[in-house]
Amino acid sequence: MKVVTKVIKGQYHDSVSLMLAARAIKESAGVADAAVVMGTEANKALLRQAGLLTREAAKASADDLVISVKAEKGGESILERADDFLAKKSVQSGEEGVSTPQSVREAKQRYPGANVAVISVAGAYAPREAREALAAGLHVLLFSDNVSMQDEIALKRFAVEEGLLMMGPGAGTAILNGIGLGFANAVPSGPVGIVSAAGTGLQEVSCLLAKGGVGISQAIGIGGRDFSARVGGLMAKAGLEALIADEATELIILISKPADATVTAKLVEKLQGGNKPAILCTLGAARKEKQEGSIYFTRTLEECAQTAIRLMGKDIPDYETYRKESSQNLIELAGKLRKDLSGSQKYIRGLYSGGTLCYEAQVIWAEMLSKPVYSNAPLDKEFTLPAGEGHPFHTAIDMGEEEYTVGRPHPMIDNDLRSRFIISAGQDASTAVIVLDVVLGFGVHPDPGAELASAVKQARKASQDAGRALHVVASITGTERDPQSLSGTEESLKQAGVIICSSNARAARLAGFLVNENTGKSEAA
Repeated sequence: MKVVTKVIKGQYHDSVSLMLAARAIKESAGVADAAVVMGTEANKALLRQAGLLTREAAKASADDLVISVKAEKGGESILERADDFLAKKSVQSGEEGVSTPQSVREAKQRYPGANVAVISVAGAYAPREAREALAAGLHVLLFSDNVSMQDEIALKRFAVEEGLLMMGPGAGTAILNGIGLGFANAVPSGPVGIVSAAGTGLQEVSCLLAKGGVGISQAIGIGGRDFSARVGGLMAKAGLEALIADEATELIILISKPADATVTAKLVEKLQGGNKPAILCTLGAARKEKQEGSIYFTRTLEECAQTAIRLMGKDIPDYETYRKESSQNLIELAGKLRKDLSGSQKYIRGLYSGGTLCYEAQVIWAEMLSKPVYSNAPLDKEFTLPAGEGHPFHTAIDMGEEEYTVGRPHPMIDNDLRSRFIISAGQDASTAVIVLDVVLGFGVHPDPGAELASAVKQARKASQDAGRALHVVASITGTERDPQSLSGTEESLKQAGVIICSSNARAARLAGFLVNENTGKSEAA
C-alpha cells in the first residue's frame, strides 16, 4: 500500500463537507483508507496514528487542507480529482428555483415570522453572525465552538438587554415549544422544564424522563461556560426566569458540571423565589443536604432524572434504593464477565461522543476505582491524558472536545475517528472493557449503531485473534421516535456483542465493577 498526499494552502471547507469528501474517496476502487482534514496538530497526530501522515502532510499548517489516500495504486489520480470530490459534497440543495439566503438579515426578510436563528459556522465568524441575529430580534442557538470568552460575555449581555436567549457558544441542544434544535431527541411534551449548560446532559435527562413516562415543556441549552465566574450565569438566569413564568412548566431542572460557587448560589436563590419545585444537577458536587425546601440536589444525570420522575408522581423507588438494587445486578454480571479476561486486561477505555456523559462516567469511577481515570477532559487536571497510545491506566476520552473537532465533524455526526479508536483499543492487550455512549436524535448520524457495531466487531476479532476476550458496554441516549429508533440501534449493537445498559451511569458502573479488584466494596454515585 502506498500513501499519497495533497496539501492545499489556505483552503477552508466546513467539517461536514470534509467528512462527505473523505467518505466518497474511501468508496473509490482500490482505496484502503483516506482522510480529508485541516492540518491542525491534533489532526496530524491522528493521521500519524492511522498511517496516513506523509512528509508533506507533516509540514501543513492549521489553515491548510490535507488530503491523504492509502491505496495499492491509483492514489495520485484520486488526488488529481480531489477538487471534484469537495465541490460535489459542498453543494447544498434547497427548494427548486429558490436561492439560499446568504445572510441572517436576508433570511429574516424572507421569513419574517421566524424568531430563532441556529448558527453553525467557524468560530472566527460566529460572533458577528450571532450579533446580527440578536440585533434582528432573534433568539440564537450558537452551535459553533472556538468562540472567545470575551465574545460570549458581550453577546449574552446584549441578549439580556434585548430580552432574548443567547444559547451557546457550543450549545448543541435545545427544544423550544416542541421543536428540537441541534442534537435534540423526539421526547414527549410534559411538565418538566430544563436549563442546561451541558448538551448531552440535557439529552440524557430528557430521554430518561421519556423512558419514565414524563415529558418536557422547554429545554434550553446555554453553553458549557455559562456557570463560570466570568460569564456569571447570564443565560442560566434568563432561562430560569422564562421557565418560572411558563404556565406549562411545573418542575424545573438545572444541569451543569461543577460551577462557580457564587454563580450557583445566586441561581439557587432565583429558584427559591420561583414558587416551583426544582432539581439542581451539578455533576459530582458534594452537598450535605439532599434537599432545601422545594429544591432537590443531585450529582448524576441518572439521579436527576429518577428524582424528577418520582416528583411527577410516578410509582418508583427513591434513588438510593434504585441504585443499590441495580448495582447488585451489575455486580453479578461483572463477576461473570471478569472470568473471560486475561491477567493483562486491567483497564477501562471510555470513548465518548458526549462530553457530559464522559464527565458523569468519571464522577462514578472516581468513587468506585482505586486507580485514577485519565482524560482529555478530566475531573482533576492532575489526571490529564498524555499523548500517545497503550496507556497503563484507565482512560476516558471526550471526542467532542475541540482538539478532535477542529476541521472535523462532531463525533455525533461522523463515527470515523471514534471507530478508529475502538479498533485500536481492541488491539491493546491491557484493555478489559470499552465503554461507549451512543447518542440518537435529529442532526446526528443516521445510523450510529451500525457504524459503531462494525468497529466493535473488528476490535473484538483483533482481541480474539490475540487470544483475549474483549467486553464492550454501551448506553443509548435516545427514544423510539428518534429518526434512528432506539430498538433498532440496540439490536445492531447487540448483534456485535455489545452489552447495553439503560443509562450512561449504569454503563459506567458495570465497567467499574468489571475492573475493580474489590468489586462490591463501593456502590457510590
